[in-house]
Amino acid sequence: MKLHILGIAGTFMGGVAALARELGHDVEGSDQAVYPPMSTQLEQLGITLSQGYQPEHISADCAEVVVGNALSRGNAAVEQVLDDGRKYTSGAQWLSEHVLPGRDTLAVAGTHGKTTTTTILTWLLEAAGRNPGFLIGGVAEDFGVSARVGGGREFVVEADEYDTAFFDKRSKFVHYRPLVAILNNLEYDHADIFPDVAAIQRQFHHLVRTVPRRGRLIVNGEDKYLAEVLAMGCWTPVETFGLDASLIPQASGHEAHGDRADIVSAARGSFNWTARLLSADGSAFVVVHDGVDVGEVHWPLVGRHNVMNALASLAAAHAVGVEVASVLPALAQFRSVKRRLEVIGEADGVTVYDDFAHHPTAIATTLAGLRARVGDARIVVAMEPRSNSMRLGAHADALAPSLDGADVVVFLHRPELAWDAGKVVAAVRGEAVTAPDSDALIAALRERVRTGDHVVFMSNGGFDGAPRRFLATLKG
Repeated sequence: MKLHILGIAGTFMGGVAALARELGHDVEGSDQAVYPPMSTQLEQLGITLSQGYQPEHISADCAEVVVGNALSRGNAAVEQVLDDGRKYTSGAQWLSEHVLPGRDTLAVAGTHGKTTTTTILTWLLEAAGRNPGFLIGGVAEDFGVSARVGGGREFVVEADEYDTAFFDKRSKFVHYRPLVAILNNLEYDHADIFPDVAAIQRQFHHLVRTVPRRGRLIVNGEDKYLAEVLAMGCWTPVETFGLDASLIPQASGHEAHGDRADIVSAARGSFNWTARLLSADGSAFVVVHDGVDVGEVHWPLVGRHNVMNALASLAAAHAVGVEVASVLPALAQFRSVKRRLEVIGEADGVTVYDDFAHHPTAIATTLAGLRARVGDARIVVAMEPRSNSMRLGAHADALAPSLDGADVVVFLHRPELAWDAGKVVAAVRGEAVTAPDSDALIAALRERVRTGDHVVFMSNGGFDGAPRRFLATLKG
């Protein structure tokens, strides 16, 4: 079957394209913005990419069009698909119909850490000899691709709460019907489609409703919003993970409704899965399950948030029968995902990183992890406020405090940014300036960096290739 994928360069849709190609389909696609690492992956797979959403890019012999959630009514390609009466579907629906049937699906949901946690879980299953399939919202360094069908029973999927398509406004993750679901955390995000946290909680509860009683919910026990989701009703055994027992939500109102297994409640005063840090930066820790030490982890990742991601992944692997102690050594070789505090090079004693963080919480935790590793060295951040929530100003008040871990911040303040960046710049603890375009941003960085600095580019988009362009200027 020949497929055309609209929005093929997105991390999710690019993964769908890779799976379709592996299953033997003839795949082509188009997108408005094509940039690495997904464009590189698609080119290596031999998939034809067209720039722009022109109707003529869709071949006449395409049997089905898979529509990404970035496309809306009014888009020229979408309008032509509808006018022609072509068969069309969403990426999430295509995945649920063509890849997931007959598999044990493990879904990783949460505002933060989905991509890293999905990759860790896949790596653990691989180490256990399970040969899992996966779809990750990024290119996993350990696998070299963002998706594969796999030959084992398990399929691990990054489960996004963003809506499915212009014709299906449910969250993508409701399509997956997982046996095991990780609920990593929950905060307000996606201001373009959700009016408040309660609207996101309702979608998370739709996911909870689909997990069978023979399955497992792996839930961040520190998160009050997730506790409220479970209180809406839960029919599946729950295991909690966390590091700080003082953050356990109060037990009152935590009882769930319906014919269900008992929730592991806050009244227990502990987590099923926790860790004892052996190093302040989170690069070494002891895994503890139900009060019993399982073993030590020594790995290249840093930050409290990544320890939490590891605990969630270990709990999910355990839920499908993996002996956790046997796979802990595999984490020493784990290389994570491109653009997750990825070191892209060093020149003149300056280390340059490319990072996907675009929510204040993710920014703060990423910088905290880096600070724990580099000590007193200066951290310089180049920030592109690009996500829909950022552009709408939903996180404007929280942005400056999230950058407390940086010594210098240069904001890319494009003319279309709807909110006043000046107020944010004034509130940043360290030095902060704005630049109107990426050329000016690189120039501002060159004026400020010095030997020993760590420069972190933060954006959920292509950033005009600025990280590697800046590195090139350092190399002269």
